[in-house]
Amino acid sequence: MTQRACVGVFDSGIGGLSVWREIIRLMPSVSTLYLADQAHLPYGTRSPEEIQNLALGIARFLLSEGVSLIVVACNTASGAALSSLRQALPDTPFVGMEPAIKPAVERTQTGHVGVLATPTTFRGELFQRLMARFRHRVAIHTATCPGLVQRVEDGALDGTEALHHVEACLRPLLTYPIDQLVLGCTHYPFARTLIQEVVGSEVALIDPAPAVARQTKRLLLNHHHPIPSETKPSHRFITTGQKANLRVPLESLLGLQVTVERATWRDGKLQFA
Repeated sequence: MTQRACVGVFDSGIGGLSVWREIIRLMPSVSTLYLADQAHLPYGTRSPEEIQNLALGIARFLLSEGVSLIVVACNTASGAALSSLRQALPDTPFVGMEPAIKPAVERTQTGHVGVLATPTTFRGELFQRLMARFRHRVAIHTATCPGLVQRVEDGALDGTEALHHVEACLRPLLTYPIDQLVLGCTHYPFARTLIQEVVGSEVALIDPAPAVARQTKRLLLNHHHPIPSETKPSHRFITTGQKANLRVPLESLLGLQVTVERATWRDGKLQFA
């Protein structure tokens, strides 16, 4: 028996909306459920064990709401928890985020690639495997930008203060002749204009979200979840924080005026408030 596709997407905040946007562009008729765990924002400074527990609680909640596939639309959570999620829920297809180092390596002309991500992403097994695979081919330079995730959440991306913040984060990278910069956090595409201004037009910014959307479609079809072509899709948005903290960015970043639901954590489980 086939089940109509409903894609669950989660992140610590609004960053995963950059992935949700690409999924909808590729599959405009698919239904979705987006969960922002804003009660625990940001994930980037939390331990892998804590992230694993949060991710498992979210995955079980999404499954209870009827999703057929789960996209871990957070680089930090993918690096820390994707493997444990697949072990705990072997019948559920998962799609995770992977820093787009491979396309950066393939496209670079200077032999220098930059990666902007969180400390937890850089420490994770997934990133370390990618480094081991590609560092013999090109020079890979890394940088973090503490506070940029919160700046995206707050919509504080204009003005000289934001520019100076990102300049300070990226200055070490720009001492190398990088021509590719991997956006290793799903929040960062929403700061794309600001980042591009800092690095200059000669540096290409690489966002893995379109590739994640394509993989989501492949997995849905492989698991026999038909993507409706005529049925009007349903899109639900849930936060574990304040509703306005998700509702306002949905309107300002994506032009969506929607009702936001709220869920709360109790004894390690998510339930509706």
